Amino acid sequence: MFGDCGLRIPWLRRRRRRRRSGGGGGAGVEPVLLVSGMGGSILNARSKRSKRELRAWVRVFLANLEFKKYLWSMYNADTGYTEPLDSDVEICVPEDEYGLQAIDILDPSWWVKLLRVTDVYHFHDMIDMLVECGYEKGTTLFGYGYDFRQSSRIEKTMMGLKEKLETAYKASGGQKVNVISHSMGGLLVRCFMSLHNDVFAMYVNKWICIACPFQGAPGCINDSLLTGLQFVYGFESFFFVSRWNMHQLLVECPSIYEMLPYSNFKWNQQPLVQVWRKLSGENEEVKLQEYDATNCVSLFEEALRDNKLDYNGKSIPLPFNYSIFKWATDTRQILDNAQLPSAVSFYNIYGISLDTPYNVCYGSESSPIGDLSEICHTMMVHFQPQYEYVDGDGTVPTESAKADGFAATARVGIKASHRGLLNDERVFQLLKQWLGAGEKSRQQPMSTSKVMDFSQESIPFQMAP
Repeated sequence: MFGDCGLRIPWLRRRRRRRRSGGGGGAGVEPVLLVSGMGGSILNARSKRSKRELRAWVRVFLANLEFKKYLWSMYNADTGYTEPLDSDVEICVPEDEYGLQAIDILDPSWWVKLLRVTDVYHFHDMIDMLVECGYEKGTTLFGYGYDFRQSSRIEKTMMGLKEKLETAYKASGGQKVNVISHSMGGLLVRCFMSLHNDVFAMYVNKWICIACPFQGAPGCINDSLLTGLQFVYGFESFFFVSRWNMHQLLVECPSIYEMLPYSNFKWNQQPLVQVWRKLSGENEEVKLQEYDATNCVSLFEEALRDNKLDYNGKSIPLPFNYSIFKWATDTRQILDNAQLPSAVSFYNIYGISLDTPYNVCYGSESSPIGDLSEICHTMMVHFQPQYEYVDGDGTVPTESAKADGFAATARVGIKASHRGLLNDERVFQLLKQWLGAGEKSRQQPMSTSKVMDFSQESIPFQMAP
C-alpha cells in the first residue's frame, strides 16, 4: 500500500546481494508467488488502436503529465471497474520475467537504477534473496502484479491470480505454492480465498502476509480521500505525482474505499476525523465536530460535493462515489466470510514501533473551517491536517494488521516501515525459516498463534505481553 514513500538516494549504502540466475534449477524448494500491494505494480497505458505502450506508473521524472493523461479514471457502476477517461486507452500490467518485472523496480529507467532510488525498489531485494536461496524464476519463483486501482475482488484480478497459482503449481512439478503478499495484496488474497476456497486449498500450502490492513488504515485512507497523498516533499516533489493529482485518482478507486476503517471492528478506540467548524450565526460559534467510521460518509459527501477535475478542456464532476462505497461494503462482507482451509498454514508479519496516522483533524480552534469543501484544499492553503498517532508501520496500525481473524501459525511484529518490511533483513530471516530455504534458523519452531515483537536487533524474538 502507499506509504513512507519519500525518495532517498543513498550514496553510501551497505552492499546488497548480487542478482544471480539461480542455482540448482529451484530443486528442493516449493514455489513462491509474490503478490504486490497498493501502488506496487508497474502499470502501462496501451493504445487500443496502435497497441503502443507507455509506462504510466511509476514514473519518478516528470510524472504528472502521463499520470493525468492515462491514469485518471471514472468508475463504471455497471461493470464494477474504474475506466480511463480516454476511451482509446487500456491499462495493463507487464508479464515479463513471469510477472516479477512488474513488482521489482517500479521505475526501471537507467538513471533510477544508477542512483538506486530506493523507494521504487519494491520487491527487488526480496527477489534477490529468494534467487540466492535457490529459487528460479519461472520454475519456483513468480510475481503477481495487477491494476491496484480496481477492487480487490474484481473478476479480472481474481482470475489472474487463479491462473498464476495454476502456472506456479504446474511449472514446479505439481508442488503447492507458498504465497507472500504485501499490504492490499493481503486483502486480494483473502477475497480470493473467500470466493474460491476450493481452488485456494488445491494450490496453496502457506500464505505469508506482510503489512495487511485487515481492518483498514484509518488515518492514511481517510486523509487520502479528502486531500490526496503526498509521496515526496521539497524539491523532489516537482519530479513526482502531486498530491492533488493523486487525490483525483483515489476518489474513483474502489481499492481505496475497501481500505476505509471497518466500522464493525471492535477498535480499542474508534478512529475519528475531526473538523474545527466555524458555524454560521450571529456569534460565529467554533465547534469541534467528530466523525467516526459509521458516519464519515456524510463528511466525505459534503467535503467532496464540488470536487471536479479538468480533462482535455472539460470539467468533470468528481464527488464522493456512493456506488463505489456500496461495492466496498459488499467487499467487506466477502472479506469477513473468508475461511482459512485447514491444510493451509498462515503467517502474519506486521510493522510496529513507528508513529502511524490514526485520527486526523482539519482546521483549528483559532483557524476554523467554514464550508466543509475547504477540507479538500487544506494542503494548498494555511490549514494543515493534524494527526494523532498509534503504533504501526507508518501507514497501517498494528491493531489492524494483527486482526486477521485466522488461526495463525505465527504473528510477528517487526520495527520497520510499511514498504521497508519488504527489504528488512529480519523479515528475510523469517521467510527463510518458514519457507525452509537457505540456512536453517537456530530459533526453535514456533507454536501455533504465537505473537512476537521482532523490534530490536539485539533481541531477535521478543514475546509480546
